[in-house]
Amino acid sequence: MHEMSIALAVIGQVEEAAERAGDITAVRSVRLQVGELAGVVPDALSFCFELACAGTVLDGAELVTDAVPGQARCAPCGHEWAVGMPPLLTCPRCGGATTDLLSGRELQIVSVHWEDGPTHALTREPIPEER
Repeated sequence: MHEMSIALAVIGQVEEAAERAGDITAVRSVRLQVGELAGVVPDALSFCFELACAGTVLDGAELVTDAVPGQARCAPCGHEWAVGMPPLLTCPRCGGATTDLLSGRELQIVSVHWEDGPTHALTREPIPEER
């Protein structure tokens, strides 16, 4: 289950940010963007996150996941469509197979809500999807 390694990576990044911020005693919530095509099961990630947070500054923190739908654009005709699952990567309008994936592979921390502070948007690089 790669969701545990993703949860541990998220926790590590939030712990580093909390340490840099100083005087952070607890984290209330972490918000992630999770793309439809990222290969992540949000419920499994939430379960792993809850387990992995025990004994850390994130103990009891809520994991909020925002689903990002997969979108593609046909290079030849410019048509855009929702790729869905399983993904439809050929253009439904012209049948072209040269497509650009516009969204759906996201897996990144969007914000963290500290116990005694405002919501802080992190400017860290997204966690690479496991391949």
